[in-house]
Amino acid sequence: MIRKLPTTLGALNKSGWQSRTVKDELRENLLEKIRTGQPVFEGIVGFNKTVIPQIENAILSRHNFILLGLRGQAKSRIIRRLYALLDEFIPSIPGTLLNEDPLNPISPKGKKMVEEMGDNMPVEWIPRENRYHEKLATPDVSIADLIGDIDPIKAAREKLDISNEEVIHWGIIPRTNRGIFAINELPDLQPRIQVGLLNILEENDIQVRGFPLRVPLDMLLVFTANPEDYTNRGNIITPLKDRIDSQIITHYPRSIEEAREITRNESSHISDKITVPEFVKDIIEEVSFQARESEYVDQSSGVSARVSISAYENFLSNIERRAIRNKDGDFFPRMSDLYSIIPAVSGKIELVYEGEQEGSARVALNLIGAAVNSIFLTHFPKPTKDKGSPDEPARSNPYEAVIDYFSTGRKLELADDLSFPEYKKRLSEISGLKEIVSRHFDTEDPRELLLRMEFLLEALYQNNMIAREVRDSAVLYGDIFSDMLKGLGGVN
Repeated sequence: MIRKLPTTLGALNKSGWQSRTVKDELRENLLEKIRTGQPVFEGIVGFNKTVIPQIENAILSRHNFILLGLRGQAKSRIIRRLYALLDEFIPSIPGTLLNEDPLNPISPKGKKMVEEMGDNMPVEWIPRENRYHEKLATPDVSIADLIGDIDPIKAAREKLDISNEEVIHWGIIPRTNRGIFAINELPDLQPRIQVGLLNILEENDIQVRGFPLRVPLDMLLVFTANPEDYTNRGNIITPLKDRIDSQIITHYPRSIEEAREITRNESSHISDKITVPEFVKDIIEEVSFQARESEYVDQSSGVSARVSISAYENFLSNIERRAIRNKDGDFFPRMSDLYSIIPAVSGKIELVYEGEQEGSARVALNLIGAAVNSIFLTHFPKPTKDKGSPDEPARSNPYEAVIDYFSTGRKLELADDLSFPEYKKRLSEISGLKEIVSRHFDTEDPRELLLRMEFLLEALYQNNMIAREVRDSAVLYGDIFSDMLKGLGGVN
């Protein structure tokens, strides 16, 4: 495609090419996408009615903007999609460091080339993906990194005065001229460095080592920040906040369906042999939802969408590992596989003091239990201990047969490494369990029926109907009253 584009300034003029600013370019291309119904931010889930319309408004208003949100809310992913709104190619003066427009050169070198070569001056074309740059803000970032510094060696070699802008070694922001520049985690920039951005946002004045320069940079500037940094610590200086035109608040997925779609899109492919029922995927997603409401989790830090993604990958890996080790071809999940997600959960959530006292693994285990119970209540009736009254009969407990099974002192141990035949045999021995599940769930897949049977046992434990003990990779279910007496020392 590049071969068909004009290769000289004269050919560019004859082609009818018209220069436009980056913000005009983004605005017009966005309007065209909206007009034709094309997706603007592919792969971004859950923001169609909230965040994306605000970003579109900012672009249409020619605004520099900031995305404000907790970690794992797709802020970086969004800004890295912005370049798709740029033209596929734009012309540039070759050899210039600021991606200069052949029709509007801004540096002495660019102007001299146009003046001396005229219509014969060669033109190069920059693809849209090369017009996006970003910088992660860290305390060690300097003005030289962002804006530039004087290069004394170049000044001496070319015998130029140090006030001549030709001796400047340009930083990453000027080198993104005619493009999009993003700064991730803006509050981490030191205040004195933030001051250097002020004139770029408004007046296009740049000072390098005390020498004022007027460089008409043309770009869209976007930023990301965590609200805790942005508001509480005050790490973005007030004049800079004032110059950022739009502030857009991001958020976590608001439904299990949205969260599940994000995990499906982002998780690593493990094996085509593994089939995971939807309700199990919902449990894994619900863990993050529970964490975002937990009193043990630091809510100001947030619970990233990466928690569910990593958890799901661990979950699939555990299934694959067991199937291959047992050599039984049973690539189907079990409830015990849920415990394999604990490292992914405990490693990604920040705990408050009470959570630290509990321990990260215990908090993760409790979050899994809360998630199991939440999804259970969407598929099965709530267990009850209602004894009734003289005026009103007691409601029957639909799970009484299972509870009675364990009340006789019998136990059930389900180890992670059980072969499928043994796993099936042990679950099938529990009186009434299969009948209860079949009453509320219709399936022809015997493996899913067994999974739901195990799911029911776990939910009964979460509702204090039966006891459960976790021993490494094994789970032991039993009678809750016997367990309580044992804890009091009444049973040896």
